[in-house]
Amino acid sequence: MDHDENTDELHGLPAFDFPAPDEVPELPEPETVAWRLSCDPYDDSCPDRNFADCLQRFLDTVDTSRVRALIFGVWGEAYEDDSSTVIEPLVAAKDRLPSIEAVFIGDIDAEQAEISWIKQSDVTRVLDAFPRLRELKIRGGTGLVFPAVTHEHLHTLRFESGGLPSAAVRGVCDSELPSLERLEMWLGVSQYGGDATVADLGGLLSEGRFPELRHLGLQNSEIQDEIATAVAAAPIVAQLTSLDLSMGVLTDAGAEALLAGQPLTHLKALDLHYNFFSEAMEQRLREALEPSGVELDLSEKGDEDEDEDDGEVEVWRYTAVAE
Repeated sequence: MDHDENTDELHGLPAFDFPAPDEVPELPEPETVAWRLSCDPYDDSCPDRNFADCLQRFLDTVDTSRVRALIFGVWGEAYEDDSSTVIEPLVAAKDRLPSIEAVFIGDIDAEQAEISWIKQSDVTRVLDAFPRLRELKIRGGTGLVFPAVTHEHLHTLRFESGGLPSAAVRGVCDSELPSLERLEMWLGVSQYGGDATVADLGGLLSEGRFPELRHLGLQNSEIQDEIATAVAAAPIVAQLTSLDLSMGVLTDAGAEALLAGQPLTHLKALDLHYNFFSEAMEQRLREALEPSGVELDLSEKGDEDEDEDDGEVEVWRYTAVAE
């Protein structure tokens, strides 16, 4: 799923835009789609003046007792309204939504707002309100709050961001999520609030924190070599079936650490796309992993610039997603 596009599905259900009152004569069965709700104050065709009105119209129109997945797009004015604009009325309506299994907050594409403009808030309120939630997806890291939480049923947790705050990263890594099978965090860059360090990942990388975890993504970081080095020795890797270290500033040094660390041949997939590898390192990775059946993604070279000053050449390398 590209951050520049709106999602076309959630929790295995196709996305369906909740329409204006006179747009669609017949709505799908409530449990067959992931309902996308948006309220854009700049769009004159939007029938709702604020997000609470949009949600109330949804509750009044659809049999929400059968709704399984909700996607929240634009909810207000960029730079001003944060995701509490969505979360507060959603939590207030929790008794009307007993079947909810998946929530995506921030399905906003680049034409609507850059990812760093999306203002989040304390998203753990959704987990507290919906104890049977299985999937939570968040786009945008500005203002994100995620204190350590306990949730028995969460299966998938995904953060798409140009910068995840270190406190939120520590909160995720210190949470008690015994059913969690998939975790992805786009850590981002310091310029956009991505100040997490390898030390902040300690609760995650140690053994026993997430006993059911099978897919781990630590992506889109300017310290990707340090992350790869930590992952190479992390006990949790032995229980994974897939590992994603893509989208960041991953060089030959990080790849060397992966090759010198614990065996990765048990993995079904290792995603290292968008990288800064030499051809020789790519060949070494293929020879070490592909004979064991690891699906290895080395596609796409990262973006870099060169700056020459007094005869010295400095190379600037960039993560896939920042602003």
